[in-house]
Amino acid sequence: MPNPDFNLLVTLDAVLAEGSVARAAKRLRLSPSAMSRALARLRETMGDPLLVRAGRGLVPTPRALELRDRVSQLVRDGQEILRPAETLDLNNLVRTFTLRTSEGFVECFGPELIARIAEQAPGVRLFFVQKPDKDSQSLRDGSVDLETGVIEASTAPELKVKALFRDNYVGAVRLGHRLSQGEITPSLYASGKHIFVSRRGADSGPIDDALILLGLTRKITTIVGGFSTALGLARGSDLIASVPQRHTASLREGMFSFPLPVPTAEFTVSLLWHPRFSADPAHRWLRTLVMEICAN
Repeated sequence: MPNPDFNLLVTLDAVLAEGSVARAAKRLRLSPSAMSRALARLRETMGDPLLVRAGRGLVPTPRALELRDRVSQLVRDGQEILRPAETLDLNNLVRTFTLRTSEGFVECFGPELIARIAEQAPGVRLFFVQKPDKDSQSLRDGSVDLETGVIEASTAPELKVKALFRDNYVGAVRLGHRLSQGEITPSLYASGKHIFVSRRGADSGPIDDALILLGLTRKITTIVGGFSTALGLARGSDLIASVPQRHTASLREGMFSFPLPVPTAEFTVSLLWHPRFSADPAHRWLRTLVMEICAN
Protein backbone atom coordinates (compact mmCIF):
# COMPACT_ATOMS: atom_id res chain seq x y z
CA MET A 1 0.00 0.00 0.00
CA PRO A 2 1.52 3.40 -0.98
CA ASN A 3 2.14 5.95 1.75
CA PRO A 4 -0.95 8.15 2.24
CA ASP A 5 -0.84 11.83 1.37
CA PHE A 6 -1.39 13.50 4.72
CA ASN A 7 -2.08 16.82 2.99
CA LEU A 8 -5.45 15.30 2.18
CA LEU A 9 -6.33 15.49 5.89
CA VAL A 10 -6.25 19.29 5.73
CA THR A 11 -8.44 19.22 2.64
CA LEU A 12 -10.82 16.75 4.27
CA ASP A 13 -11.06 18.89 7.42
CA ALA A 14 -11.96 21.97 5.36
CA VAL A 15 -14.55 20.11 3.30
CA LEU A 16 -16.23 18.55 6.34
CA ALA A 17 -16.15 21.76 8.37
CA GLU A 18 -17.51 23.99 5.58
CA GLY A 19 -19.91 21.52 3.91
CA SER A 20 -19.23 23.34 0.66
CA VAL A 21 -16.55 22.89 -1.99
CA ALA A 22 -16.49 26.62 -2.73
CA ARG A 23 -16.14 27.64 0.92
CA ALA A 24 -13.50 24.95 1.50
CA ALA A 25 -11.55 26.29 -1.49
CA LYS A 26 -11.71 29.82 -0.08
CA ARG A 27 -10.60 28.60 3.34
CA LEU A 28 -7.58 26.81 1.85
CA ARG A 29 -6.93 29.58 -0.70
CA LEU A 30 -7.28 27.18 -3.61
CA SER A 31 -8.91 27.73 -6.98
CA PRO A 32 -12.27 25.97 -7.50
CA SER A 33 -10.67 23.60 -10.03
CA ALA A 34 -7.83 22.69 -7.64
CA MET A 35 -10.34 22.10 -4.87
CA SER A 36 -12.44 19.89 -7.12
CA ARG A 37 -9.37 17.81 -8.00
CA ALA A 38 -8.44 17.48 -4.32
CA LEU A 39 -11.98 16.36 -3.47
CA ALA A 40 -11.86 13.81 -6.29
CA ARG A 41 -8.63 12.41 -4.82
CA LEU A 42 -10.24 12.23 -1.39
CA ARG A 43 -13.25 10.38 -2.74
CA GLU A 44 -11.03 7.91 -4.59
CA THR A 45 -8.72 7.37 -1.61
CA MET A 46 -11.53 6.91 0.91
CA GLY A 47 -14.02 5.13 -1.31
CA ASP A 48 -16.80 7.48 -0.22
CA PRO A 49 -18.39 10.52 -1.91
CA LEU A 50 -18.18 12.50 1.40
CA LEU A 51 -20.54 15.24 0.14
CA VAL A 52 -23.59 14.49 -1.99
CA ARG A 53 -26.10 16.74 -3.71
CA ALA A 54 -29.34 17.55 -1.88
CA GLY A 55 -31.38 20.10 -3.78
CA ARG A 56 -29.19 23.15 -4.32
CA GLY A 57 -26.74 22.25 -1.60
CA LEU A 58 -24.51 19.42 -0.43
CA VAL A 59 -24.95 17.17 2.59
CA PRO A 60 -22.32 14.96 4.27
CA THR A 61 -22.50 11.19 4.02
CA PRO A 62 -22.66 9.05 7.20
CA ARG A 63 -18.95 8.31 6.78
CA ALA A 64 -18.19 12.04 6.62
CA LEU A 65 -20.21 12.72 9.78
CA GLU A 66 -18.40 9.89 11.55
CA LEU A 67 -14.98 11.31 10.69
CA ARG A 68 -15.60 15.05 11.11
CA ASP A 69 -14.57 15.47 14.76
CA ARG A 70 -11.66 13.02 14.51
CA VAL A 71 -10.21 14.70 11.44
CA SER A 72 -10.56 18.15 13.00
CA GLN A 73 -8.65 16.99 16.08
CA LEU A 74 -5.92 15.38 13.96
CA VAL A 75 -5.36 18.59 12.02
CA ARG A 76 -5.25 20.68 15.23
CA ASP A 77 -2.76 18.25 16.78
CA GLY A 78 -0.58 18.46 13.68
CA GLN A 79 -0.68 22.26 13.72
CA GLU A 80 0.34 22.33 17.38
CA ILE A 81 3.26 19.96 16.74
CA LEU A 82 4.55 22.01 13.81
CA ARG A 83 4.01 25.39 15.48
CA PRO A 84 7.33 27.06 16.38
CA ALA A 85 8.07 27.38 20.06
CA GLU A 86 7.05 30.73 21.51
CA THR A 87 8.76 32.65 24.26
CA LEU A 88 6.15 33.86 26.71
CA ASP A 89 6.67 37.47 27.81
CA LEU A 90 4.53 37.70 30.93
CA ASN A 91 5.37 41.36 31.57
CA ASN A 92 3.80 42.35 28.25
CA LEU A 93 1.05 39.74 28.12
CA VAL A 94 -2.38 41.38 27.78
CA ARG A 95 -5.21 38.86 27.96
CA THR A 96 -8.45 38.03 29.76
CA PHE A 97 -8.97 34.42 30.82
CA THR A 98 -12.43 33.08 31.64
CA LEU A 99 -12.72 30.52 34.43
CA ARG A 100 -15.97 28.67 35.13
CA THR A 101 -16.15 27.39 38.70
CA SER A 102 -18.58 26.28 41.39
CA GLU A 103 -19.34 28.48 44.38
CA GLY A 104 -16.54 28.51 46.93
CA PHE A 105 -13.64 28.00 44.54
CA VAL A 106 -13.15 31.71 43.88
CA GLU A 107 -13.47 32.63 47.56
CA CYS A 108 -11.01 29.90 48.58
CA PHE A 109 -8.37 30.06 45.85
CA GLY A 110 -9.09 33.33 44.00
CA PRO A 111 -7.20 35.80 46.24
CA GLU A 112 -3.87 33.97 45.93
CA LEU A 113 -4.39 33.34 42.22
CA ILE A 114 -5.13 37.00 41.54
CA ALA A 115 -2.12 38.10 43.63
CA ARG A 116 0.23 35.73 41.80
CA ILE A 117 -1.04 36.90 38.41
CA ALA A 118 -0.66 40.58 39.36
CA GLU A 119 2.92 39.90 40.37
CA GLN A 120 3.90 37.90 37.28
CA ALA A 121 1.66 39.24 34.50
CA PRO A 122 0.04 42.59 35.39
CA GLY A 123 -1.73 42.80 32.03
CA VAL A 124 -3.73 39.62 32.62
CA ARG A 125 -7.31 39.71 33.94
CA LEU A 126 -9.49 36.88 35.21
CA PHE A 127 -13.19 36.65 34.43
CA PHE A 128 -14.88 34.24 36.85
CA VAL A 129 -18.28 32.89 35.79
CA GLN A 130 -20.59 30.62 37.74
CA LYS A 131 -21.10 27.01 36.77
CA PRO A 132 -24.85 26.39 36.55
CA ASP A 133 -24.55 22.96 34.90
CA LYS A 134 -22.19 20.26 33.60
CA ASP A 135 -22.51 21.25 29.94
CA SER A 136 -19.10 21.22 28.20
CA GLN A 137 -20.15 23.44 25.28
CA SER A 138 -18.50 26.59 26.64
CA LEU A 139 -15.15 24.80 26.75
CA ARG A 140 -15.69 23.38 23.29
CA ASP A 141 -16.54 26.72 21.69
CA GLY A 142 -13.71 28.57 23.45
CA SER A 143 -15.86 30.98 25.45
CA VAL A 144 -14.39 29.48 28.65
CA ASP A 145 -10.66 28.83 29.09
CA LEU A 146 -10.69 26.70 32.23
CA GLU A 147 -13.28 24.94 34.33
CA THR A 148 -13.17 23.19 37.68
CA GLY A 149 -15.39 20.30 38.68
CA VAL A 150 -15.89 16.61 39.31
CA ILE A 151 -15.55 14.40 36.23
CA GLU A 152 -18.80 12.62 35.36
CA ALA A 153 -20.08 10.41 32.56
CA SER A 154 -21.52 13.48 30.84
CA THR A 155 -18.13 15.24 30.66
CA ALA A 156 -17.00 15.65 27.04
CA PRO A 157 -14.44 12.89 26.35
CA GLU A 158 -12.07 15.11 24.34
CA LEU A 159 -11.44 17.54 27.22
CA LYS A 160 -8.07 17.58 28.94
CA VAL A 161 -8.24 16.90 32.69
CA LYS A 162 -5.82 17.41 35.56
CA ALA A 163 -6.66 16.53 39.17
CA LEU A 164 -6.44 19.51 41.54
CA PHE A 165 -7.28 18.11 44.98
CA ARG A 166 -9.31 15.55 46.88
CA ASP A 167 -12.28 16.73 48.91
CA ASN A 168 -14.98 15.36 51.20
CA TYR A 169 -18.18 16.60 52.83
CA VAL A 170 -18.45 18.26 56.23
CA GLY A 171 -21.37 19.70 58.14
CA ALA A 172 -21.71 23.40 58.95
CA VAL A 173 -24.05 25.16 61.39
CA ARG A 174 -24.25 28.56 63.05
CA LEU A 175 -22.29 29.13 66.25
CA GLY A 176 -24.47 28.13 69.21
CA HIS A 177 -26.38 25.50 67.24
CA ARG A 178 -27.13 22.35 69.24
CA LEU A 179 -24.73 20.39 67.00
CA SER A 180 -21.90 22.72 68.03
CA GLN A 181 -21.99 21.28 71.54
CA GLY A 182 -21.12 17.70 72.42
CA GLU A 183 -20.81 14.54 70.35
CA ILE A 184 -22.56 14.44 66.98
CA THR A 185 -24.05 11.01 66.43
CA PRO A 186 -25.65 9.82 63.18
CA SER A 187 -29.11 9.95 64.75
CA LEU A 188 -28.57 13.48 66.13
CA TYR A 189 -27.33 14.67 62.77
CA ALA A 190 -30.21 13.04 60.90
CA SER A 191 -32.83 14.48 63.26
CA GLY A 192 -32.02 18.06 62.28
CA LYS A 193 -33.43 20.11 59.41
CA HIS A 194 -31.15 20.02 56.41
CA ILE A 195 -30.32 22.07 53.32
CA PHE A 196 -29.61 20.09 50.16
CA VAL A 197 -27.43 21.56 47.41
CA SER A 198 -28.42 20.57 43.87
CA ARG A 199 -28.35 22.44 40.58
CA ARG A 200 -30.89 19.97 39.18
CA GLY A 201 -33.39 19.92 42.04
CA ALA A 202 -32.46 16.48 43.41
CA ASP A 203 -33.22 15.85 47.07
CA SER A 204 -30.88 12.98 47.98
CA GLY A 205 -27.26 11.97 47.51
CA PRO A 206 -24.34 9.98 48.96
CA ILE A 207 -24.94 11.25 52.51
CA ASP A 208 -28.53 9.99 52.39
CA ASP A 209 -27.34 6.63 51.05
CA ALA A 210 -24.95 6.33 54.01
CA LEU A 211 -27.71 7.21 56.49
CA ILE A 212 -30.09 4.66 54.98
CA LEU A 213 -27.55 1.91 55.70
CA LEU A 214 -27.93 2.87 59.37
CA GLY A 215 -31.72 2.93 59.16
CA LEU A 216 -31.81 6.72 59.29
CA THR A 217 -33.33 9.40 57.06
CA ARG A 218 -32.67 13.12 57.26
CA LYS A 219 -35.34 15.75 56.61
CA ILE A 220 -34.51 17.99 53.64
CA THR A 221 -36.19 21.30 54.45
CA THR A 222 -34.74 23.39 51.62
CA ILE A 223 -33.06 22.75 48.26
CA VAL A 224 -30.69 25.40 46.89
CA GLY A 225 -28.48 25.67 43.84
CA GLY A 226 -25.13 26.51 45.44
CA PHE A 227 -22.89 26.16 48.48
CA SER A 228 -22.82 29.87 49.24
CA THR A 229 -26.61 30.01 49.49
CA ALA A 230 -26.70 26.90 51.67
CA LEU A 231 -24.14 28.30 54.08
CA GLY A 232 -25.85 31.70 54.15
CA LEU A 233 -29.09 30.04 55.20
CA ALA A 234 -27.36 27.87 57.81
CA ARG A 235 -25.51 30.89 59.21
CA GLY A 236 -28.79 32.65 59.98
CA SER A 237 -30.97 29.73 61.10
CA ASP A 238 -30.95 26.29 62.73
CA LEU A 239 -30.63 24.55 59.37
CA ILE A 240 -27.70 22.22 58.67
CA ALA A 241 -25.58 22.56 55.53
CA SER A 242 -23.40 19.68 54.31
CA VAL A 243 -20.80 20.97 51.88
CA PRO A 244 -17.35 20.11 50.44
CA GLN A 245 -14.70 20.82 53.06
CA ARG A 246 -11.85 22.35 51.06
CA HIS A 247 -14.03 23.96 48.42
CA THR A 248 -15.90 26.01 51.02
CA ALA A 249 -13.19 26.77 53.59
CA SER A 250 -13.51 30.55 53.21
CA LEU A 251 -17.31 30.47 53.03
CA ARG A 252 -17.51 28.66 56.39
CA GLU A 253 -15.50 31.20 58.37
CA GLY A 254 -17.35 32.16 61.55
CA MET A 255 -19.41 28.94 61.54
CA PHE A 256 -19.07 25.65 63.37
CA SER A 257 -17.91 22.86 61.06
CA PHE A 258 -17.77 19.18 61.92
CA PRO A 259 -16.92 15.85 60.25
CA LEU A 260 -20.01 14.02 59.11
CA PRO A 261 -20.94 11.18 61.49
CA VAL A 262 -21.43 8.82 58.52
CA PRO A 263 -18.78 7.68 56.01
CA THR A 264 -18.88 9.21 52.53
CA ALA A 265 -16.40 8.68 49.72
CA GLU A 266 -13.87 11.36 48.86
CA PHE A 267 -14.10 12.90 45.42
CA THR A 268 -11.61 14.59 43.10
CA VAL A 269 -11.96 18.18 41.92
CA SER A 270 -10.24 18.57 38.54
CA LEU A 271 -9.18 21.28 36.12
CA LEU A 272 -10.62 20.96 32.60
CA TRP A 273 -9.75 22.64 29.32
CA HIS A 274 -10.17 22.04 25.61
CA PRO A 275 -7.24 20.53 23.65
CA ARG A 276 -7.09 23.60 21.40
CA PHE A 277 -5.38 25.44 24.27
CA SER A 278 -2.98 22.69 25.37
CA ALA A 279 0.04 24.12 23.54
CA ASP A 280 -0.81 27.79 24.14
CA PRO A 281 2.08 29.12 26.33
CA ALA A 282 -0.06 31.67 28.20
CA HIS A 283 -2.82 29.14 28.82
CA ARG A 284 -0.26 26.60 30.03
CA TRP A 285 1.21 29.19 32.41
CA LEU A 286 -2.22 29.90 33.92
CA ARG A 287 -3.00 26.19 34.27
CA THR A 288 0.27 25.69 36.12
CA LEU A 289 -0.55 28.56 38.50
CA VAL A 290 -3.99 27.15 39.31
CA MET A 291 -2.55 23.69 39.94
CA GLU A 292 0.22 25.04 42.19
CA ILE A 293 -2.18 27.10 44.28
CA CYS A 294 -4.65 24.24 44.70
CA ALA A 295 -1.83 21.83 45.58
CA ASN A 296 -0.88 24.08 48.49
